[in-house]
Amino acid sequence: MNAPLLAHPRVLSIAGSDSGGGAGIQADVKTITALGGYALTAITALTAQNTRGVQGILPVPPAFIRDQIRCVVDDIGVDAVKTGMLGGVAETQAVAAEIHHIRNSLPDLVVVVDPVMVAKGGAALLTEEAVACLHTTLLPLASLITPNLPEAEKLTGVFIRSVEDMRAAAQWLHQRTGAAVLLKGGHMEGESLVDVLLDSAGYTEFAARRIATRHTHGTGCTLASALATKLAQGLLLPDAVGQSRQYVHNAIRHAPELGSGAGPLWHSHAWYPTSRS
Repeated sequence: MNAPLLAHPRVLSIAGSDSGGGAGIQADVKTITALGGYALTAITALTAQNTRGVQGILPVPPAFIRDQIRCVVDDIGVDAVKTGMLGGVAETQAVAAEIHHIRNSLPDLVVVVDPVMVAKGGAALLTEEAVACLHTTLLPLASLITPNLPEAEKLTGVFIRSVEDMRAAAQWLHQRTGAAVLLKGGHMEGESLVDVLLDSAGYTEFAARRIATRHTHGTGCTLASALATKLAQGLLLPDAVGQSRQYVHNAIRHAPELGSGAGPLWHSHAWYPTSRS
């Protein structure tokens, strides 16, 4: 997976809006911009949420999701797509159909699918029926899939309690979709975190020490958007993963400590570092 070299790629985020600004479209726009991309958006749902959780969800009609995608792609163009919260079957089908249409003219389009299912506070962001739809419509279009452990268990049926289990789940997804898989190990217990990447070259493991903090809202959205941007800039996949993980690590380390629940990251740490070390 190696896109043409682009200094300022056009990255389309298709995801839900987070009124608290920490995840979803808001986190994606901040990340893409901080890393030198130009952010385009198609909003799949409005949410009323803060650091304590999601208080309400208002889905966007699938036809209007398609309108958002078409109007920005037809005029501005696109080099990479990142998907996040989709909602239900109709929304998932609409997004997949539009990405398939774009791929007809851009076969090398970078597509990063973050299969967002549940918010940090526990709210369901993907219906049970939509999980099967995700398998048949969207995952086969992905260049890279970035599930966390609960999402990987839901997608594969593999019970994950070790790095070996992570490798097995990644292989299951890779074989059935053809996409590269970055399985995130943040939900595993212990001070050491391991993410497992599987692509056509085989497995690569990325290890780091856990940061003791409650300010981790939006880490998955941020990582997927960083990956879409880095891949569209022409980085090889392992390099894109390494740099994107470091960006998220620094964003957690410089978190502004906002809210009383799962606080947001500091996406602008490269420009405006906070006082946290």
